[in-house]
Amino acid sequence: MLFGLQSMYYKYIRGVNPWDQTARETSVKRMELVCCRGDSASLQVVAGAEEDFLLTVGTETLFWKGGPLPVVRIQVELDEAAKALQPEVRLIGLVRDDDGGRKSDVLLDQSSIHVAARNLQQVFVEIHVGAQAQPGRYSGVIRLFRHTMFEDEVPVGELSFGLTVLQRRLPAPEQYRFYLDLWQHNANIARKYDVRLWSDAHFAIIERYLESLGNLGQKAASLVVSEIPWSGQGSHMDDDPSDLFEYNIVSVIRRADGTFSYDYRAMDRYIELAERYGIKEEIELFGLLNVWETQDGVYGSPVSDYPDGIRLRYFDERTGTFRFMRKRGELEHYIRALEEHLRSLRVCERVRVMADEPADLALFNERLQALRQAAPSFKLKVAINHSEFISAKLDGIRDYVPKLTCAFEEFNELRRRKPDIGGKLLYYVCNNPRRPNTLIGSPALESRIIPWLAARLELDGFLRWNYTVWPDRPLESIQYRPQFWPAGDTNFVYPGKDGGPMLSLRYKWLQRGIRDYELMRQMRAEGLGEAVDRLLDGVFRFTDEELGTRSLNEPAEALYSLDPTEYDRLFALLQAAEEGGE
Repeated sequence: MLFGLQSMYYKYIRGVNPWDQTARETSVKRMELVCCRGDSASLQVVAGAEEDFLLTVGTETLFWKGGPLPVVRIQVELDEAAKALQPEVRLIGLVRDDDGGRKSDVLLDQSSIHVAARNLQQVFVEIHVGAQAQPGRYSGVIRLFRHTMFEDEVPVGELSFGLTVLQRRLPAPEQYRFYLDLWQHNANIARKYDVRLWSDAHFAIIERYLESLGNLGQKAASLVVSEIPWSGQGSHMDDDPSDLFEYNIVSVIRRADGTFSYDYRAMDRYIELAERYGIKEEIELFGLLNVWETQDGVYGSPVSDYPDGIRLRYFDERTGTFRFMRKRGELEHYIRALEEHLRSLRVCERVRVMADEPADLALFNERLQALRQAAPSFKLKVAINHSEFISAKLDGIRDYVPKLTCAFEEFNELRRRKPDIGGKLLYYVCNNPRRPNTLIGSPALESRIIPWLAARLELDGFLRWNYTVWPDRPLESIQYRPQFWPAGDTNFVYPGKDGGPMLSLRYKWLQRGIRDYELMRQMRAEGLGEAVDRLLDGVFRFTDEELGTRSLNEPAEALYSLDPTEYDRLFALLQAAEEGGE
């Protein structure tokens, strides 16, 4: 049996594997790690053998269903002084990418796994360092034990690591300044767990997902306040469609006297639950502006005299049937009532009505004005994939979120307008550009690079649509529409069997980048901005003057470094600052 250590960014691809791969990739036996207080440091253990075996990170009794098979157990131990340090150990699972290769991503809930001969199995080891931990140097040992059937366990070897904990302390995630907006698709969560939408069972599961978002420093709570605002992503056109519809969190009833009443209890509960996990800077409303209508006319607008495709379903007490609003006055009454309810909660300053990728500037302005007429206090936020929307001074828009390609093209315009915008300036990626991105096929370091790029472009943060937009059977395959959506485009986490998310390596890599952003922000606040600029200039291969001309279709290495050690220089700078030099 062979085993060794790899960086947290190691990505194993099972497909065509050289005979000597196991020997080569298990050669490192010791690593040095560094992190701050309120932070964590991670590495991977990799193990393989010429025979099948079971690998476990637990202590439960374990036999293989197919008969006698070696069982290898991994145990992580820290020195006695490390009482404020907590190890977490997870097996890493593979998912199939669009090129047919199976690539490491999911952090599994299970504690054991069958490992076939000549395959490598990864184990993610994360050392969580409490905010009150004593700075200093700690040591850890990773021991491996083996037995078959009724044999006594015997040690087969050990690996070691050192961890330097710096004096510097990261703030709690809810205090991060990096503005993270990962959209929540709660109807899809309900489908995957087969629970009724907005039921107590659904909210119990939602809470686990909001907790995982809160741990990243998520700022926005996503609320869908009309029916199917993305028209199911046009799934009706697919040969094997997945159910991607999202539904209104507000229930609507038309009373027998013809008046409408609205039930906001689920919405209020969601806002309160998000706040519990530090997600309280923004309440993001979907379905009121630039609702997606399919070009084939299948999913259009029920309200013929309103310029947007808002769909609102209600229960009609008089007829005992469900219907859709068809009159502009009814629709505007709903919007005004929603505005008034949010005003009564005293959260209107946090509300943003989201418009996702408007394409026609004149039509969008007409839609915007219709919404502003109905609810003038609502502030707007726009995901922009057409550059002309950046320079257009549209009424009511507070937050601008250009796609990365637009941010590159309009860098100078964004920099010029930023002081006058009044809100946040983020960027987003989706199925494109392909680099940098957070796809299964993306280089591991690119997820960490995402926040670094926000720092380099002087933006406030990052948006992505994809936290839980799983296809129908995500634990079997996350591939869906590979000609449009590369694997990984639809999710950062996976639906765990215990009612919570299984995180991913991409989640952990993004989290590392967000924490880096916070550390660089701290350094700037302490007068170390020049050191941060040199660090950023050292990893990105473009100047401000080149941003309008450089293409994101260039090879990744032409745009930024893919060497983790160049990003880890951040910790060398922090350590030097603590020791009295730069």
